[in-house]
Amino acid sequence: MHQPVGAAAPPPVALPAEESGGKGLSITQILTILKAWWKQSAVIALIVICVTAVVVKYMPKLYTASATLMISYEVNDPLGGKEFPLQLLSSYMATQMEIMLSPEVMLGVVDDLKLTQEKEFAAGYRPTDGTSLRDWVKDQVTKGATVTQGNFGSQLIYIKASARNPVLAANIANGIANTYLQQHMERRTGPAGVRAERYEAQLADLKKRVEDAQQKIAEFRDRTGVTDLTAVGNDGEQQLLTSLEEHYQAAQNARRAAEVKQSDTHSSSDQVVNSQLVQGLRAQLSKEESDLAQQRATLGLKHPRVLELQSQIEATRQSIESAIQSYSGSATVELSEARALEEKLRHAVEEQRAKVVRLRNVQDEGTSLRLELDAAQAAYRKALDSHEEVTASTKDSYSDVHLVTQAQPPPKADKPNKVKLMMMGVIAAIGLGLVIPAAYELLLNRRIRCRDDIERDLGVDVLVELNAIRHHASPA
Repeated sequence: MHQPVGAAAPPPVALPAEESGGKGLSITQILTILKAWWKQSAVIALIVICVTAVVVKYMPKLYTASATLMISYEVNDPLGGKEFPLQLLSSYMATQMEIMLSPEVMLGVVDDLKLTQEKEFAAGYRPTDGTSLRDWVKDQVTKGATVTQGNFGSQLIYIKASARNPVLAANIANGIANTYLQQHMERRTGPAGVRAERYEAQLADLKKRVEDAQQKIAEFRDRTGVTDLTAVGNDGEQQLLTSLEEHYQAAQNARRAAEVKQSDTHSSSDQVVNSQLVQGLRAQLSKEESDLAQQRATLGLKHPRVLELQSQIEATRQSIESAIQSYSGSATVELSEARALEEKLRHAVEEQRAKVVRLRNVQDEGTSLRLELDAAQAAYRKALDSHEEVTASTKDSYSDVHLVTQAQPPPKADKPNKVKLMMMGVIAAIGLGLVIPAAYELLLNRRIRCRDDIERDLGVDVLVELNAIRHHASPA
Protein backbone atom coordinates (compact mmCIF):
# COMPACT_ATOMS: atom_id res chain seq x y z
CA MET A 1 0.00 0.00 0.00
CA HIS A 2 1.15 3.51 -0.78
CA GLN A 3 0.61 6.63 1.22
CA PRO A 4 0.99 10.24 0.10
CA VAL A 5 4.29 11.81 1.00
CA GLY A 6 4.15 13.78 4.21
CA ALA A 7 0.95 12.10 5.37
CA ALA A 8 0.98 10.73 8.85
CA ALA A 9 0.59 7.03 8.99
CA PRO A 10 -2.37 5.84 11.02
CA PRO A 11 -1.61 3.83 14.07
CA PRO A 12 -1.55 0.10 13.61
CA VAL A 13 -4.85 -1.55 14.25
CA ALA A 14 -4.88 -4.68 16.31
CA LEU A 15 -6.92 -7.44 14.67
CA PRO A 16 -8.98 -10.01 16.52
CA ALA A 17 -7.37 -13.37 16.71
CA GLU A 18 -10.32 -15.11 15.06
CA GLU A 19 -10.45 -12.56 12.21
CA SER A 20 -6.75 -12.63 11.44
CA GLY A 21 -6.63 -16.38 11.33
CA GLY A 22 -10.12 -17.06 9.94
CA LYS A 23 -10.94 -19.02 6.82
CA GLY A 24 -13.03 -17.98 3.81
CA LEU A 25 -13.91 -14.47 2.72
CA SER A 26 -14.68 -11.63 5.04
CA ILE A 27 -17.23 -8.96 4.40
CA THR A 28 -14.42 -6.51 3.65
CA GLN A 29 -13.01 -8.82 0.98
CA ILE A 30 -16.41 -9.24 -0.64
CA LEU A 31 -17.08 -5.52 -0.67
CA THR A 32 -13.68 -4.72 -2.16
CA ILE A 33 -14.22 -7.31 -4.90
CA LEU A 34 -17.66 -5.90 -5.74
CA LYS A 35 -16.30 -2.38 -5.65
CA ALA A 36 -13.54 -3.32 -8.08
CA TRP A 37 -15.97 -4.93 -10.52
CA TRP A 38 -18.99 -2.66 -10.17
CA LYS A 39 -18.87 -1.49 -13.75
CA GLN A 40 -18.79 -5.00 -15.14
CA SER A 41 -21.58 -5.99 -12.73
CA ALA A 42 -23.70 -3.08 -13.91
CA VAL A 43 -23.12 -4.05 -17.57
CA ILE A 44 -24.05 -7.69 -16.92
CA ALA A 45 -27.19 -6.71 -15.00
CA LEU A 46 -28.21 -4.26 -17.73
CA ILE A 47 -27.72 -6.89 -20.44
CA VAL A 48 -29.80 -9.47 -18.54
CA ILE A 49 -32.56 -6.93 -17.91
CA CYS A 50 -32.66 -6.01 -21.60
CA VAL A 51 -32.73 -9.65 -22.69
CA THR A 52 -35.50 -10.36 -20.19
CA ALA A 53 -37.49 -7.39 -21.46
CA VAL A 54 -37.17 -8.56 -25.07
CA VAL A 55 -38.09 -12.15 -24.20
CA VAL A 56 -41.09 -11.08 -22.12
CA LYS A 57 -42.26 -8.73 -24.82
CA TYR A 58 -42.21 -11.37 -27.52
CA MET A 59 -43.47 -14.28 -25.42
CA PRO A 60 -46.72 -15.69 -26.88
CA LYS A 61 -49.79 -14.68 -24.94
CA LEU A 62 -51.83 -17.42 -23.36
CA TYR A 63 -55.52 -16.84 -22.68
CA THR A 64 -57.48 -18.88 -20.15
CA ALA A 65 -61.27 -19.25 -20.34
CA SER A 66 -63.46 -20.89 -17.69
CA ALA A 67 -66.82 -22.70 -17.85
CA THR A 68 -68.80 -23.64 -14.73
CA LEU A 69 -70.82 -26.81 -14.10
CA MET A 70 -72.97 -27.72 -11.13
CA ILE A 71 -73.45 -31.33 -10.01
CA SER A 72 -76.73 -31.89 -8.14
CA TYR A 73 -75.89 -34.99 -6.17
CA GLU A 74 -78.83 -34.86 -3.74
CA VAL A 75 -81.03 -37.17 -5.88
CA ASN A 76 -79.12 -39.22 -8.38
CA ASP A 77 -82.07 -41.24 -9.70
CA PRO A 78 -85.40 -39.38 -9.65
CA LEU A 79 -87.33 -42.34 -11.08
CA GLY A 80 -86.06 -44.74 -8.48
CA GLY A 81 -86.03 -42.10 -5.75
CA LYS A 82 -82.65 -43.23 -4.47
CA GLU A 83 -80.91 -40.74 -2.22
CA PHE A 84 -77.23 -40.15 -2.92
CA PRO A 85 -74.98 -41.50 -0.11
CA LEU A 86 -73.11 -38.51 1.30
CA GLN A 87 -70.15 -40.65 2.33
CA LEU A 88 -69.43 -41.23 -1.37
CA LEU A 89 -69.62 -37.55 -2.33
CA SER A 90 -65.89 -36.88 -2.44
CA SER A 91 -65.15 -39.94 -4.58
CA TYR A 92 -68.11 -39.16 -6.83
CA MET A 93 -66.94 -35.59 -7.46
CA ALA A 94 -63.35 -36.75 -8.03
CA THR A 95 -64.58 -39.36 -10.49
CA GLN A 96 -66.60 -36.81 -12.45
CA MET A 97 -63.65 -34.40 -12.56
CA GLU A 98 -61.42 -37.18 -13.88
CA ILE A 99 -63.98 -38.11 -16.51
CA MET A 100 -64.03 -34.51 -17.77
CA LEU A 101 -60.33 -34.79 -18.72
CA SER A 102 -60.57 -38.41 -19.87
CA PRO A 103 -59.52 -39.35 -23.42
CA GLU A 104 -63.15 -40.00 -24.38
CA VAL A 105 -64.14 -36.42 -23.59
CA MET A 106 -60.97 -34.76 -24.92
CA LEU A 107 -61.06 -36.71 -28.19
CA GLY A 108 -64.65 -35.58 -28.64
CA VAL A 109 -63.53 -31.97 -28.15
CA VAL A 110 -60.71 -32.41 -30.68
CA ASP A 111 -63.13 -33.81 -33.23
CA ASP A 112 -65.87 -31.23 -32.65
CA LEU A 113 -63.54 -28.21 -32.82
CA LYS A 114 -61.27 -29.75 -35.49
CA LEU A 115 -58.24 -28.93 -33.39
CA THR A 116 -56.01 -31.13 -35.54
CA GLN A 117 -56.04 -28.24 -37.99
CA GLU A 118 -54.80 -25.74 -35.38
CA LYS A 119 -51.07 -25.08 -35.69
CA GLU A 120 -50.87 -24.20 -32.01
CA PHE A 121 -51.64 -27.81 -31.01
CA ALA A 122 -50.38 -29.68 -34.07
CA ALA A 123 -46.93 -28.07 -33.97
CA GLY A 124 -44.14 -30.48 -33.12
CA TYR A 125 -46.00 -33.58 -34.22
CA ARG A 126 -43.94 -36.29 -35.88
CA PRO A 127 -45.63 -39.24 -37.55
CA THR A 128 -42.65 -41.42 -36.64
CA ASP A 129 -43.45 -41.16 -32.93
CA GLY A 130 -46.03 -43.92 -33.21
CA THR A 131 -48.86 -41.63 -32.10
CA SER A 132 -51.67 -40.39 -34.32
CA LEU A 133 -52.12 -36.66 -34.85
CA ARG A 134 -55.48 -36.88 -33.14
CA ASP A 135 -53.98 -38.35 -29.97
CA TRP A 136 -51.09 -35.89 -30.10
CA VAL A 137 -53.43 -32.91 -30.26
CA LYS A 138 -55.55 -34.45 -27.50
CA ASP A 139 -52.51 -34.61 -25.23
CA GLN A 140 -51.57 -31.01 -25.99
CA VAL A 141 -55.09 -29.76 -25.28
CA THR A 142 -55.25 -31.78 -22.05
CA LYS A 143 -52.02 -30.16 -20.83
CA GLY A 144 -53.66 -26.74 -21.06
CA ALA A 145 -56.92 -27.78 -19.39
CA THR A 146 -57.66 -28.01 -15.69
CA VAL A 147 -60.74 -29.05 -13.69
CA THR A 148 -61.17 -27.88 -10.10
CA GLN A 149 -63.91 -28.07 -7.51
CA GLY A 150 -65.24 -25.03 -5.71
CA ASN A 151 -64.22 -24.22 -2.18
CA PHE A 152 -65.66 -25.88 0.93
CA GLY A 153 -67.01 -28.95 -0.88
CA SER A 154 -69.01 -26.85 -3.35
CA GLN A 155 -71.14 -28.46 -6.05
CA LEU A 156 -69.53 -26.21 -8.65
CA ILE A 157 -66.91 -27.53 -11.04
CA TYR A 158 -64.68 -25.08 -12.92
CA ILE A 159 -63.33 -26.13 -16.31
CA LYS A 160 -60.44 -23.99 -17.51
CA ALA A 161 -58.76 -24.17 -20.92
CA SER A 162 -55.76 -22.22 -22.19
CA ALA A 163 -54.90 -21.25 -25.76
CA ARG A 164 -53.14 -18.47 -27.60
CA ASN A 165 -56.44 -17.36 -29.10
CA PRO A 166 -59.03 -16.14 -26.56
CA VAL A 167 -61.93 -17.37 -28.70
CA LEU A 168 -60.32 -20.79 -29.10
CA ALA A 169 -59.72 -20.99 -25.34
CA ALA A 170 -63.42 -20.29 -24.69
CA ASN A 171 -64.45 -22.83 -27.35
CA ILE A 172 -62.26 -25.52 -25.79
CA ALA A 173 -63.65 -24.92 -22.28
CA ASN A 174 -67.22 -24.96 -23.62
CA GLY A 175 -66.40 -28.01 -25.73
CA ILE A 176 -65.18 -29.94 -22.69
CA ALA A 177 -68.32 -28.97 -20.73
CA ASN A 178 -70.73 -29.78 -23.59
CA THR A 179 -69.04 -33.06 -24.51
CA TYR A 180 -69.04 -34.17 -20.88
CA LEU A 181 -72.73 -33.26 -20.51
CA GLN A 182 -73.61 -35.16 -23.69
CA GLN A 183 -71.66 -38.26 -22.70
CA HIS A 184 -73.04 -38.07 -19.15
CA MET A 185 -76.58 -38.05 -20.53
CA GLU A 186 -75.74 -40.95 -22.86
CA ARG A 187 -74.32 -42.93 -19.94
CA ARG A 188 -77.52 -42.29 -18.04
CA THR A 189 -80.08 -42.87 -20.80
CA GLY A 190 -78.07 -45.37 -22.84
CA PRO A 191 -78.40 -48.25 -20.37
CA ALA A 192 -82.05 -47.30 -19.91
CA GLY A 193 -82.60 -47.66 -23.66
CA VAL A 194 -80.88 -51.03 -23.74
CA ARG A 195 -82.89 -52.08 -20.71
CA ALA A 196 -86.10 -50.95 -22.45
CA GLU A 197 -85.26 -53.11 -25.48
CA ARG A 198 -84.60 -56.11 -23.29
CA TYR A 199 -87.78 -55.32 -21.37
CA GLU A 200 -89.81 -55.33 -24.58
CA ALA A 201 -88.41 -58.75 -25.47
CA GLN A 202 -89.18 -60.06 -21.98
CA LEU A 203 -92.68 -58.59 -22.18
CA ALA A 204 -93.30 -60.38 -25.47
CA ASP A 205 -92.02 -63.63 -23.94
CA LEU A 206 -94.33 -63.24 -20.92
CA LYS A 207 -97.27 -62.58 -23.21
CA LYS A 208 -96.48 -65.74 -25.17
CA ARG A 209 -96.32 -67.72 -21.92
CA VAL A 210 -99.82 -66.49 -21.01
CA GLU A 211 -101.15 -67.42 -24.44
CA ASP A 212 -99.56 -70.88 -24.24
CA ALA A 213 -101.08 -71.45 -20.79
CA GLN A 214 -104.51 -70.41 -22.06
CA GLN A 215 -104.14 -72.76 -25.05
CA LYS A 216 -103.28 -75.66 -22.75
CA ILE A 217 -106.38 -74.98 -20.64
CA ALA A 218 -108.56 -74.87 -23.77
CA GLU A 219 -107.16 -78.23 -24.91
CA PHE A 220 -107.69 -79.63 -21.41
CA ARG A 221 -111.35 -78.57 -21.46
CA ASP A 222 -111.90 -80.10 -24.89
CA ARG A 223 -110.27 -83.34 -23.79
CA THR A 224 -111.90 -83.72 -20.37
CA GLY A 225 -115.15 -81.82 -20.81
CA VAL A 226 -114.44 -79.77 -17.66
CA THR A 227 -115.54 -76.19 -18.30
CA ASP A 228 -114.74 -74.64 -14.93
CA LEU A 229 -111.37 -75.55 -13.47
CA THR A 230 -112.24 -73.99 -10.15
CA ALA A 231 -115.25 -76.38 -9.81
CA VAL A 232 -113.28 -79.53 -10.56
CA GLY A 233 -113.81 -81.84 -7.59
CA ASN A 234 -114.68 -85.40 -6.56
CA ASP A 235 -116.46 -84.95 -3.23
CA GLY A 236 -119.63 -86.76 -4.40
CA GLU A 237 -117.68 -89.56 -6.02
CA GLN A 238 -115.52 -89.89 -2.93
CA GLN A 239 -118.60 -90.15 -0.74
CA LEU A 240 -120.02 -92.81 -3.04
CA LEU A 241 -116.75 -94.73 -2.86
CA THR A 242 -116.81 -94.51 0.92
CA SER A 243 -120.40 -95.80 0.98
CA LEU A 244 -119.57 -98.69 -1.37
CA GLU A 245 -116.55 -99.62 0.74
CA GLU A 246 -118.76 -99.70 3.84
CA HIS A 247 -121.29 -101.96 2.08
CA TYR A 248 -118.47 -104.13 0.78
CA GLN A 249 -117.11 -104.50 4.26
CA ALA A 250 -120.60 -105.45 5.52
CA ALA A 251 -120.93 -108.05 2.73
CA GLN A 252 -117.56 -109.51 3.70
CA ASN A 253 -118.75 -109.81 7.28
CA ALA A 254 -122.00 -111.48 6.13
CA ARG A 255 -120.09 -113.93 3.94
CA ARG A 256 -117.80 -114.84 6.82
CA ALA A 257 -120.87 -115.39 9.05
CA ALA A 258 -122.47 -117.65 6.40
CA GLU A 259 -119.24 -119.63 6.09
CA VAL A 260 -119.11 -120.08 9.83
CA LYS A 261 -122.80 -121.08 9.85
CA GLN A 262 -122.34 -123.70 7.11
CA SER A 263 -119.14 -125.15 8.51
CA ASP A 264 -120.65 -125.72 11.95
CA THR A 265 -122.97 -128.62 10.82
CA HIS A 266 -123.09 -130.41 14.16
CA SER A 267 -124.19 -127.29 15.93
CA SER A 268 -126.75 -126.69 13.17
CA SER A 269 -128.23 -130.25 13.53
CA ASP A 270 -128.62 -129.82 17.27
CA GLN A 271 -130.38 -126.54 16.69
CA VAL A 272 -132.74 -128.17 14.17
CA VAL A 273 -133.39 -131.13 16.48
CA ASN A 274 -134.08 -128.87 19.41
CA SER A 275 -136.36 -126.64 17.41
CA GLN A 276 -140.09 -126.64 18.25
CA LEU A 277 -141.05 -127.97 14.81
CA VAL A 278 -138.84 -131.03 15.06
CA GLN A 279 -139.75 -131.57 18.72
CA GLY A 280 -143.45 -131.49 17.83
CA LEU A 281 -142.91 -133.91 14.95
CA ARG A 282 -140.93 -136.23 17.21
CA ALA A 283 -143.63 -136.11 19.88
CA GLN A 284 -146.19 -136.92 17.22
CA LEU A 285 -143.96 -139.74 15.93
CA SER A 286 -143.64 -141.18 19.44
CA LYS A 287 -147.41 -141.10 19.98
CA GLU A 288 -148.02 -142.72 16.61
CA GLU A 289 -145.49 -145.44 17.32
CA SER A 290 -147.16 -146.11 20.70
CA ASP A 291 -150.59 -146.31 19.06
CA LEU A 292 -149.17 -148.65 16.39
CA ALA A 293 -147.79 -151.05 19.00
CA GLN A 294 -151.07 -151.07 20.85
CA GLN A 295 -153.16 -151.60 17.70
CA ARG A 296 -150.92 -154.42 16.52
CA ALA A 297 -151.46 -156.21 19.76
CA THR A 298 -155.22 -155.95 19.56
CA LEU A 299 -156.04 -155.79 15.85
CA GLY A 300 -153.22 -157.61 14.15
CA LEU A 301 -150.66 -156.71 11.55
CA LYS A 302 -152.97 -156.50 8.57
CA HIS A 303 -155.67 -154.45 10.10
CA PRO A 304 -156.37 -151.22 8.13
CA ARG A 305 -155.93 -149.17 11.28
CA VAL A 306 -152.44 -150.65 11.76
CA LEU A 307 -151.55 -149.98 8.16
CA GLU A 308 -152.82 -146.39 8.47
CA LEU A 309 -150.72 -145.79 11.56
CA GLN A 310 -147.67 -147.17 9.77
CA SER A 311 -148.25 -144.72 6.91
CA GLN A 312 -148.61 -141.80 9.33
CA ILE A 313 -145.40 -142.80 11.12
CA GLU A 314 -143.49 -142.86 7.77
CA ALA A 315 -144.87 -139.45 6.85
CA THR A 316 -143.83 -137.99 10.21
CA ARG A 317 -140.30 -139.32 9.83
CA GLN A 318 -140.05 -137.78 6.35
CA SER A 319 -141.25 -134.46 7.75
CA ILE A 320 -138.46 -134.54 10.40
CA GLU A 321 -135.82 -135.30 7.75
CA SER A 322 -137.18 -132.55 5.44
CA ALA A 323 -137.01 -129.97 8.26
CA ILE A 324 -133.37 -130.90 8.93
CA GLN A 325 -132.45 -130.82 5.21
CA SER A 326 -134.31 -127.54 4.72
CA TYR A 327 -132.18 -125.81 7.42
CA SER A 328 -128.91 -127.07 5.91
CA GLY A 329 -129.99 -125.94 2.42
CA SER A 330 -130.86 -122.44 3.63
CA ALA A 331 -127.31 -122.05 5.10
CA THR A 332 -125.76 -123.02 1.75
CA VAL A 333 -128.02 -120.64 -0.14
CA GLU A 334 -127.25 -117.85 2.33
CA LEU A 335 -123.49 -118.41 1.89
CA SER A 336 -123.83 -118.40 -1.91
CA GLU A 337 -125.84 -115.19 -1.88
CA ALA A 338 -123.36 -113.58 0.53
CA ARG A 339 -120.45 -114.45 -1.77
CA ALA A 340 -122.28 -113.15 -4.84
CA LEU A 341 -123.08 -109.84 -3.09
CA GLU A 342 -119.50 -109.50 -1.89
CA GLU A 343 -118.15 -110.04 -5.41
CA LYS A 344 -120.57 -107.54 -6.87
CA LEU A 345 -119.67 -104.93 -4.29
CA ARG A 346 -115.94 -105.60 -4.85
CA HIS A 347 -116.28 -104.84 -8.57
CA ALA A 348 -118.31 -101.72 -7.75
CA VAL A 349 -115.68 -100.51 -5.28
CA GLU A 350 -112.84 -101.10 -7.77
CA GLU A 351 -114.70 -99.26 -10.53
CA GLN A 352 -115.55 -96.36 -8.22
CA ARG A 353 -111.98 -96.19 -6.92
CA ALA A 354 -110.61 -96.05 -10.47
CA LYS A 355 -113.12 -93.32 -11.29
CA VAL A 356 -112.06 -91.30 -8.24
CA VAL A 357 -108.37 -91.68 -9.23
CA ARG A 358 -109.15 -90.47 -12.74
CA LEU A 359 -111.04 -87.50 -11.33
CA ARG A 360 -108.13 -86.69 -9.02
CA ASN A 361 -105.69 -86.84 -11.91
CA VAL A 362 -107.93 -84.53 -13.90
CA GLN A 363 -108.20 -82.22 -10.90
CA ASP A 364 -104.41 -82.17 -10.43
CA GLU A 365 -103.81 -81.47 -14.11
CA GLY A 366 -106.44 -78.72 -14.15
CA THR A 367 -105.03 -77.17 -10.97
CA SER A 368 -101.50 -77.25 -12.40
CA LEU A 369 -102.65 -75.59 -15.60
CA ARG A 370 -104.58 -73.02 -13.64
CA LEU A 371 -101.59 -72.22 -11.43
CA GLU A 372 -99.37 -71.94 -14.51
CA LEU A 373 -101.83 -69.52 -16.08
CA ASP A 374 -102.15 -67.48 -12.88
CA ALA A 375 -98.35 -67.23 -12.52
CA ALA A 376 -97.93 -66.20 -16.15
CA GLN A 377 -100.71 -63.62 -15.86
CA ALA A 378 -99.26 -62.22 -12.61
CA ALA A 379 -95.78 -61.85 -14.13
CA TYR A 380 -97.21 -60.28 -17.29
CA ARG A 381 -99.38 -57.90 -15.26
CA LYS A 382 -96.41 -56.83 -13.13
CA ALA A 383 -94.31 -56.29 -16.25
CA LEU A 384 -97.05 -54.15 -17.78
CA ASP A 385 -97.21 -52.05 -14.62
CA SER A 386 -93.46 -51.32 -14.85
CA HIS A 387 -93.44 -50.86 -18.62
CA GLU A 388 -94.46 -47.22 -18.47
CA GLU A 389 -91.75 -46.44 -15.93
CA VAL A 390 -89.07 -48.16 -18.01
CA THR A 391 -90.24 -46.39 -21.16
CA ALA A 392 -90.29 -43.03 -19.37
CA SER A 393 -86.68 -43.51 -18.22
CA THR A 394 -85.53 -43.60 -21.85
CA LYS A 395 -87.32 -40.32 -22.61
CA ASP A 396 -86.48 -38.51 -19.39
CA SER A 397 -84.22 -35.49 -19.93
CA TYR A 398 -83.30 -35.07 -16.28
CA SER A 399 -79.58 -34.70 -15.57
CA ASP A 400 -77.79 -34.23 -12.30
CA VAL A 401 -75.18 -32.04 -14.04
CA HIS A 402 -76.04 -28.55 -15.29
CA LEU A 403 -74.09 -25.91 -17.18
CA VAL A 404 -74.06 -22.81 -14.98
CA THR A 405 -72.00 -20.43 -17.13
CA GLN A 406 -70.41 -20.79 -20.51
CA ALA A 407 -66.83 -19.72 -21.07
CA GLN A 408 -66.39 -16.28 -22.62
CA PRO A 409 -63.28 -15.12 -24.51
CA PRO A 410 -61.05 -13.48 -21.86
CA PRO A 411 -60.33 -9.77 -22.48
CA LYS A 412 -56.66 -10.10 -21.47
CA ALA A 413 -54.06 -12.78 -21.44
CA ASP A 414 -53.59 -14.85 -18.36
CA LYS A 415 -49.98 -15.61 -19.23
CA PRO A 416 -47.31 -14.34 -19.29
CA ASN A 417 -47.43 -12.05 -16.28
CA LYS A 418 -45.03 -9.42 -17.61
CA VAL A 419 -44.66 -7.50 -14.36
CA LYS A 420 -43.84 -10.63 -12.44
CA LEU A 421 -41.44 -11.86 -15.10
CA MET A 422 -39.67 -8.46 -15.25
CA MET A 423 -39.27 -8.43 -11.50
CA MET A 424 -37.82 -11.91 -11.62
CA GLY A 425 -35.55 -10.80 -14.48
CA VAL A 426 -34.30 -7.78 -12.52
CA ILE A 427 -33.60 -9.98 -9.50
CA ALA A 428 -31.78 -12.49 -11.70
CA ALA A 429 -29.83 -9.67 -13.42
CA ILE A 430 -28.64 -8.23 -10.11
CA GLY A 431 -27.69 -11.68 -8.90
CA LEU A 432 -25.77 -12.51 -12.06
CA GLY A 433 -24.10 -9.08 -12.04
CA LEU A 434 -22.81 -9.75 -8.56
CA VAL A 435 -21.99 -13.41 -8.85
CA ILE A 436 -20.22 -13.55 -12.24
CA PRO A 437 -17.44 -11.00 -11.51
CA ALA A 438 -16.90 -12.36 -8.01
CA ALA A 439 -16.70 -15.89 -9.31
CA TYR A 440 -14.31 -14.83 -12.06
CA GLU A 441 -11.89 -13.20 -9.59
CA LEU A 442 -12.10 -15.93 -7.01
CA LEU A 443 -11.64 -18.77 -9.48
CA LEU A 444 -9.57 -17.33 -12.34
CA ASN A 445 -7.96 -14.04 -11.38
CA ARG A 446 -7.43 -13.80 -7.63
CA ARG A 447 -5.90 -10.48 -6.54
CA ILE A 448 -4.92 -8.74 -3.31
CA ARG A 449 -7.19 -5.79 -2.72
CA CYS A 450 -7.25 -5.24 1.07
CA ARG A 451 -5.51 -6.10 4.34
CA ASP A 452 -7.72 -9.19 4.81
CA ASP A 453 -6.40 -10.71 1.59
CA ILE A 454 -2.89 -10.77 3.10
CA GLU A 455 -3.77 -11.75 6.62
CA ARG A 456 -6.52 -14.35 5.88
CA ASP A 457 -5.23 -15.85 2.67
CA LEU A 458 -1.44 -15.57 3.13
CA GLY A 459 -1.30 -15.67 6.91
CA VAL A 460 0.99 -12.58 7.12
CA ASP A 461 0.36 -9.89 9.72
CA VAL A 462 -0.02 -6.35 8.43
CA LEU A 463 1.69 -3.74 10.59
CA VAL A 464 0.96 -0.58 8.63
CA GLU A 465 -1.77 0.22 6.14
CA LEU A 466 -1.16 3.25 3.88
CA ASN A 467 -3.79 5.06 1.93
CA ALA A 468 -3.63 5.12 -1.81
CA ILE A 469 -1.13 7.63 -3.34
CA ARG A 470 -2.89 10.14 -5.44
CA HIS A 471 -1.09 11.40 -8.52
CA HIS A 472 -0.77 15.23 -8.69
CA ALA A 473 0.05 17.18 -11.78
CA SER A 474 3.72 18.33 -11.88
CA PRO A 475 4.34 22.14 -11.66
CA ALA A 476 5.16 23.85 -14.90
